[in-house]
Amino acid sequence: MPDDTPGFELPLRLFFGFRVLIDALHTELARQGHPDLRPMHGFVLQAIGSRGTTAVELGRRLGVSKQAAGKTVDTLEHLGYVQRGSDPADARRKIIRLTERGVDSLVRSARIFDDLRAGWAKTLGRERLHALEADLRAVTPADVFRLDVPGWFGGY
Repeated sequence: MPDDTPGFELPLRLFFGFRVLIDALHTELARQGHPDLRPMHGFVLQAIGSRGTTAVELGRRLGVSKQAAGKTVDTLEHLGYVQRGSDPADARRKIIRLTERGVDSLVRSARIFDDLRAGWAKTLGRERLHALEADLRAVTPADVFRLDVPGWFGGY
């Protein structure tokens, strides 16, 4: 039986699935007290991580310039999700760290994603969801937290 599904549908369906999850996440985050967070902010907060980072390193992780990373950090600092401070080992170096609000948003996001995944398991069936995840692991890089894909977050 020939497959008459056009090739362009696969990336669109994957993207739509991503958007369904991300949109549902942000709707729930807003309900839980984080109405100003946007999808890009989540990537930035993840890239900053629990240890903090510099603007140069953040830009490298996201594949954007130090200036572009700094602009997003300015927004997140204004919203109360990150703070800038001196590096205890080198006072000339500025470190960007998550605030309590930033950590709270990531903890809530993890819980919400678990709930969304459970909803997909209910809709698709647990076995089909496991198979889908296994198939996606087979065709994607192993490092799911790799964010430094040049051009994905900037340059447009």
